Amino acid sequence: MATFGNVSERYVVISADCHAGAEMRAYKPYLESKYHDDFDRWADSYVNPFGDLEKPEADRSWDSAKRVRQLEEDGVVAEIIYPNTVPPFFPKGGLTALSPTAQDYEYRLAGLRAHNRWLAEFCAEMPERRAGVGQILLNDTDEAVKDVHFIADNGLRGGALLPGMPPGTEVPPLHAPEHDPVWQACEERGVIVAAHGGSQSPDYGLYPASLSMWLMETSWFSHRPLWALIMSGVFDRFPKLRMVLAEQGSDWIANALNTMDQFQFAIEHGGIGELRFVEPQHLKRRPSDYWADNVWVCASFLHRSDCERRDKIGAHKIMWGSDYPHSEGTYPFSEQGISKTFAGMDHDEVQMMLGGTAAQLYGFDLDVLAPIAAQHGPRVDVVHGGLDKVPVGATSMAFRDVRVRNV
Repeated sequence: MATFGNVSERYVVISADCHAGAEMRAYKPYLESKYHDDFDRWADSYVNPFGDLEKPEADRSWDSAKRVRQLEEDGVVAEIIYPNTVPPFFPKGGLTALSPTAQDYEYRLAGLRAHNRWLAEFCAEMPERRAGVGQILLNDTDEAVKDVHFIADNGLRGGALLPGMPPGTEVPPLHAPEHDPVWQACEERGVIVAAHGGSQSPDYGLYPASLSMWLMETSWFSHRPLWALIMSGVFDRFPKLRMVLAEQGSDWIANALNTMDQFQFAIEHGGIGELRFVEPQHLKRRPSDYWADNVWVCASFLHRSDCERRDKIGAHKIMWGSDYPHSEGTYPFSEQGISKTFAGMDHDEVQMMLGGTAAQLYGFDLDVLAPIAAQHGPRVDVVHGGLDKVPVGATSMAFRDVRVRNV
């Protein structure tokens, strides 16, 4: 049996989807001083809508020692870190950047950069175990390019998180060529482009059905960056650019690629009738070919049935994520969740999805992580044996439709 990082009895687990951020008022030192008075006024009036950020355990978003301890107890030895707390001047409910209006742009950008500075410092405490995802806005191309360089210069190996771009946004859509300088900078500096679930939806207003509408449609809107970049020829123009789709599952991808392949074939062979907006985009290859070379997915939450169909998109393109510290994540039951998903599967493929692909993509050293995993990682035999029952207190969607093993 092949080993990874000299570990054969335990898996080396890298969560490709975790979240962290500073306590709200702790962002102030990371802001430019000219914004300090305005920040105090904003913070005094801000009402946090996130219940989990009001609980005592919210400090695991920024308490480095507590975070490491809990992740190790959960079997995770390294992480890719997305935002989790509200940066300065962000709207109510805004953890990740939405493309702001021109009126709001200056202050939103200042708050976003404060978060990036904090995150770079947080990850620098443990660079061998943390890869932070910086944020960018696309309102101003030159400023976005500056932020890409900041991300690269400050070791935020998790990449650049795309802002929400719902329909009606004042900024040109992701498929517009105006953003090419940003993609070029990412390609040149080796910065991954990241798209996280839940950040692309439109405003549903304050209605009783607003939550239901969001739940029904948020997945679809979260998927749009995949076809926006593929179908607009971004990967033709920037063939070394890499993109990761986070916390979006994986069961939809094969059908999306098949649909794109069919539509692109029809476009290239005159099969769309007389419908024309402008001259349609022509690609050098099939859309599914760009998936094979340029795109990966952190499939939070990777369900058993999806994992059984992993060959449809390639097991080497799939990464596992715990979504720590969110209540819908697998913490503190990640070993059980991993056992539920990967029971009975080939060790090498499981290790690839649990950490091997993430290590290669984000530059983690498996040999450095191996001694930690030897103490804390999930046991290979336990994972292979499967899950008897859902642990009491587990709330993650990863535990839905659990298949009980025969004993």
